[in-house]
Amino acid sequence: MNRVEFLKNIPPFNLLSLEVLADFADLFTETKYSKDTLIYQQEITKMKGVDVIVKGQYESFFYDKEHNKRLPKSHGEGFCYGGISILLNRKKSLRTVIATKGTVVLSLKRKYFAGLCQSNDAFFQYFTAEYGRLMADDDFAHFTKAPPSFEQSYIAAEQLYSRRIESVDAQDILYCDEYTPAWQAATLMADHKRSCLIVRNEAGHAVGFITDITLRDKIVAQRGFDNTVAAKEIMDTPVVTIDNQAYVYEAILMMFRSKTRYLLVDNKGTLEGIISRNRLLSEQAQSPLVFIQSVKLALSVDELKGKWDNVPHMIKQLVGRGVNAEIVNQIITSIADTILIKIIENVIAEIGKPPAKFVFMVLGSEGRKEQTLKTDQDNAIIYEDKANEHREEVRAYFLKFADMVSGHLDFVGFSFCSGGFMAKNPKWTHSLSHWKNNYELWLQESVPETSIKFSTFFDCRYIYGDATIMDELHEFLDEKLKQPLEKLFFQMAKNALQYQPPLTSFLKNIRTINVGDREVFDIKKAMTPIVDLVRVYALKHRIFKVNTGERIKALQKNEVFSESAAHELLHSYYYLMALRLKKQANDIIQDNSEPNNFIDPTSLTKIEQVTLKEIFKTIEGFQSRIRVEFTKELF
Repeated sequence: MNRVEFLKNIPPFNLLSLEVLADFADLFTETKYSKDTLIYQQEITKMKGVDVIVKGQYESFFYDKEHNKRLPKSHGEGFCYGGISILLNRKKSLRTVIATKGTVVLSLKRKYFAGLCQSNDAFFQYFTAEYGRLMADDDFAHFTKAPPSFEQSYIAAEQLYSRRIESVDAQDILYCDEYTPAWQAATLMADHKRSCLIVRNEAGHAVGFITDITLRDKIVAQRGFDNTVAAKEIMDTPVVTIDNQAYVYEAILMMFRSKTRYLLVDNKGTLEGIISRNRLLSEQAQSPLVFIQSVKLALSVDELKGKWDNVPHMIKQLVGRGVNAEIVNQIITSIADTILIKIIENVIAEIGKPPAKFVFMVLGSEGRKEQTLKTDQDNAIIYEDKANEHREEVRAYFLKFADMVSGHLDFVGFSFCSGGFMAKNPKWTHSLSHWKNNYELWLQESVPETSIKFSTFFDCRYIYGDATIMDELHEFLDEKLKQPLEKLFFQMAKNALQYQPPLTSFLKNIRTINVGDREVFDIKKAMTPIVDLVRVYALKHRIFKVNTGERIKALQKNEVFSESAAHELLHSYYYLMALRLKKQANDIIQDNSEPNNFIDPTSLTKIEQVTLKEIFKTIEGFQSRIRVEFTKELF
């Protein structure tokens, strides 16, 4: 074979003169490969030079973490591989490469290739231009990006999750009484260099607070310099307190949820200090909770989408550092809630003030504050009952409002619910009286379909609007749950028994299903029995906590579960949740794919496999208990 004649037609060697090709032709070495020979491994093999295929074929691809081939490409005669890897990827192969049977290549050592790049700009530019073209493909760009380093993550020190409020240096509380003139309150704040003043009544109880913003918005902007205004007339409410034994992360999340910038610290019934949000956040400059604040400051739906796209990186690092899955769920939920509230506020600003009081509530896993990275919308709207002449007007507004909110949520990354449990579905946007009728109907019928609906809507949580509407609904439900409801509990217990832990009958190994060419188990379905059985007990004992962990703790407090039983359930649930979150984060970050709930048992360590088997046995034990207690069946 005349190498010069061969190379002069092969890009990028066709950019070189015949003289240069003649000088370099003898520097190429010829190699023959047998069937399916692994030549290079992505990000592992250091390239010794560039290859030009003379005969046969290279197959190149990326491996994802499940060892699936991604973006496979076939390359035939005349293809040059390795230039981009040497020049732009630290000399490491960008992709995994396998040679088919009978493949023959000419290889040029790295030092000679570098010499050609230095002496011929067009030759060098060929590789940079090709790299730019490839990077225009989002999937290719994903697999070539280096993962964020640990230092680049949003993770703060572990102290955030172990430090209690009592360790925070809280300020003494500055008080005034209800009838203190506003100007004196302002003077008091200025003299003590404080941005918050607590108002207390004649009994000495804290009833409100005044901040710099209060003085600006309610005095300067509205009243000018009215000396007769009393603190009681302008103070903000409510005053939010936190126990000094609570954790720092709980305090910050409480501030975001209540929209307050100050918390009073309670020590066994005595208010002993005040802490500000700025103070706590400044101490946690790299924490995920600062990220939540950045979400609150987002101005557009596009910005909100960008924020949500960053969440998997944060969650991967949190789970990787061993942060409890219960805390991770709270962080995801707080971010999702903040995004939803921003969207609601933006829609109201666009279409105008609602014509009636209302509540926007979330349901299902979102309602339980147990969101993962594979999440869809589950929400509904309750609005106050209006006179007949206004009903159509009110309903039309909220249906339009719900449609816009759901559309924005879908754009951000919270996909439409396949089951239709969304406010944009006219069935789930109604007046309070209509919702009461819904719940009563579900309680009376108590058939499988209605018990599922009741379960979904029992896991409901207030997000935005007038909280008294939700309070009234809970009071209504509390009364209804005092009635004998054996049929309802029977159906709900049946639901809790529907999903069996994935264990084989005899060997007690993890039972798998086939998904494509993989053997996996569905971790979401493995967790579902815990959620379902805890919900049944919560309903029976009229516990209106929405979170599974909170329900378990409340059931222990009410002596429904023993301390050991509650501990087993909590450990089991949050161990499974941590695995699920880690899997989904890896799907997004490493594989650039939609997150799912399928786990290959062989991808787990022996310890993880043994732990899972024990957890599944624990779930089976609780299912036996609920089977006997609610269905009167032994098997």
